[in-house]
Amino acid sequence: MLSARSLFREILDHDDSFQLFCSIAASGESQGGWENARIAALVPHGLRHLAPRIVRHGADEDKHGRIFHALLRHRGLHAVTVPADTDYTMKLERLGIGLAHDKLRRAEPLTERDIVVYLAHSRVTEQRAADQMNLLVRHFGDHPEVGRALRMISADEDNHLAYCHEELLRLAAGGHGRTIQRLLRQSALAEIAVHRDVSLAVMAHMGRLLRWPAPKSAALAAGIRSRYAYERFAGWHRMVSLRMPERRDALGGGSGPGAGRSRPGVPVATASPAA
Repeated sequence: MLSARSLFREILDHDDSFQLFCSIAASGESQGGWENARIAALVPHGLRHLAPRIVRHGADEDKHGRIFHALLRHRGLHAVTVPADTDYTMKLERLGIGLAHDKLRRAEPLTERDIVVYLAHSRVTEQRAADQMNLLVRHFGDHPEVGRALRMISADEDNHLAYCHEELLRLAAGGHGRTIQRLLRQSALAEIAVHRDVSLAVMAHMGRLLRWPAPKSAALAAGIRSRYAYERFAGWHRMVSLRMPERRDALGGGSGPGAGRSRPGVPVATASPAA
């Protein structure tokens, strides 16, 4: 029977598939670290209070990349080249989601709208990351080889998601509400399509490494497409709602009321339904 637990167990137990999995994960995290470092350096003057949080976000992503490289070294493996069809970050960029790398390479300060774009994009992608890590922790949080790493990364992703909620709500209160709703919807609908395509590509590569029979590969592909259909119909709504997180100031650096305190999550804003 196919399940998330049995599938990841199979990937974990085979060196070649584990090597590809960790390489893809490390590459994505390292890209996120670079992006956040550049955004922190280019934050506009009026939003400089965000810079320490963005720096912390990037440092966490860099740390995650190092963790995946350490898992590879522990097995005597090295990172391999990530297939282009599994590059989640660049696929999103090609669809115009988030801030383009060309913009981040310049020395020009970002605008307030750029920061709104960054946070809206992050709110969506961090939701995906938090959901996936929570799933892995549920099944493998006690695994002797990867359990500690999964728990650490999962806690960080939860903090990143809380930070995005809190900062977007502040910006919405400052007059960016309609823009945030539109960007969240645009990002979510693009992300679920990219996630489908990347998942299909990753499973195709894993299938070749693990010599999966055609019926198994077909069943996994059907499951991925079915998940996309659900998300396109209704599931994307979880990626665009905003609520004040239980943990305030999750990435530190805050000094305003509520910083470091917990309060019940209250739904605040939701993007309009899909047409």
